[in-house]
Amino acid sequence: MHNPVRILCVGAGHMGRSHALAYHQLDGFSICGLVTRSASSREQLNAELGGNYALFGDYYQALAETKPDAVSISTFPDTHADYALAALEAGCHVFIEKPLAETVEAAERIVAKAIECKRKLTIGYILRHHPSWIKFIEVAQTLGKPLVMRMNLNQQSSGANWNTHKNLMSSISPIIDCGVHYVDVMCQMTKSKPIRVSGLGARLSDELPEGKINYGHLQVTFDDGSVGWYEAGWGPMMSEVAFFVKDVVGPKGCVSIVAEKAAAEGKSADVNAHTQTQALKLHHSPLDADGKFIHADEMIRLDDEPDHDGLCLREQEYFLRAIREDLDLSDHMNDAIQSMRIVAAADKSFRTGRTVDL
Repeated sequence: MHNPVRILCVGAGHMGRSHALAYHQLDGFSICGLVTRSASSREQLNAELGGNYALFGDYYQALAETKPDAVSISTFPDTHADYALAALEAGCHVFIEKPLAETVEAAERIVAKAIECKRKLTIGYILRHHPSWIKFIEVAQTLGKPLVMRMNLNQQSSGANWNTHKNLMSSISPIIDCGVHYVDVMCQMTKSKPIRVSGLGARLSDELPEGKINYGHLQVTFDDGSVGWYEAGWGPMMSEVAFFVKDVVGPKGCVSIVAEKAAAEGKSADVNAHTQTQALKLHHSPLDADGKFIHADEMIRLDDEPDHDGLCLREQEYFLRAIREDLDLSDHMNDAIQSMRIVAAADKSFRTGRTVDL
């Protein structure tokens, strides 16, 4: 029998709440404290979890007083490096939301510290735990090379969601925050080395500080000839039309995520819509002697379609396995750094007006 992993939960936004619910439900974890800067948010989360947990407004005080086995960090990216390094130095395993840090250099420091301290570092790449996305990658790998990968996730936000986005953009742009997920998917699909990145961006609101953008677009080229683009924009001005495009084309055909319900209901700001798939549409390109398609298109329906909280539960089951079974997370950590390099290069490309060679 294993003793429960005592975990300190830091942050209570969309992700922090979902991760805390997972720890609360899993027998392998025991929450030893909830940390947020906002008293109301930690009290609200504590009430949702039954009202039995210690509450803190200061992370470092909570870390010192609770002496956890692990720390879950779901705060804004500008705190990630300091919080993760402190946790690792205190001997804790760390789960940290993506992006791993604000910069590639900070991400590398976190990974190096995890290796030095021999602690597990798991990064919140939620799509790696989604059965439909796993299948999407698997099917894309049957389409031949090179691949053309087209992806976006735009969010028409208002009210509290827009305030959250503005706070987040004070430290990081949408193309970096969300882009790490999708360039990670592209790297899995191609199993190839990214070699070149271009980026562009735009500031679409006077509510943002000078120099900050709420729209971005990146293009990445791989050494097998594959290419991909990703687009992300946040704010009340964003279009609900075609806000969710996940499409891969190869010599043998194409496969697309068909998010019928999310697209029809215009739910770009709904966190559940960001991972919903409903089905994959697979098209085969071979033609017969008359120039007609040999195979009809296929709709691949997937029964296992967890919601956002369910996906976070699966992430934390993996984190628990990593701790208890001493999983080798070298590839996991290196992949996170690689996706950070790609999105950081896109941001540099936009700001310098030059394509960046990796």
